[in-house]
Amino acid sequence: MSEAVAMAVTGEVVVLSTGGSGSRSGYGAGVNPGELQVLVSGEDKRYEFRLLGELDLSTAPQLRDELVRVSTEGAQMVTVDLADLAFIDSTGLSVLITGLKRLRQQGGDMALRSPTPSTRRVLEITGLTQVFAVT
Repeated sequence: MSEAVAMAVTGEVVVLSTGGSGSRSGYGAGVNPGELQVLVSGEDKRYEFRLLGELDLSTAPQLRDELVRVSTEGAQMVTVDLADLAFIDSTGLSVLITGLKRLRQQGGDMALRSPTPSTRRVLEITGLTQVFAVT
């Protein structure tokens, strides 16, 4: 699986994992099944992550790497927008939990925003709605 990383002058980082071919409905623009696009923006130690596609065993390292990067840079608040996340598995949940722990260890926090109904259900079943602020 190849990976493309682009950094824009605005400070936005785009990480795209290529996988399948052809776009399907239910996925963000330009994101194919099996792919994850991580859009990161922010300043003043506050970051927003927008996830598009699937967060699973094969794509989770992308999110993990970006969470490590911003926490190393001193992030105090990370908001993860899940509105365009089509799928999440236990590996994806683990990356979110590990990121939250890392941020809290340095006095920061993480919130989850706009989960799809299926993602919200996974968060509820696993009890993570009691761990994360979910809006």
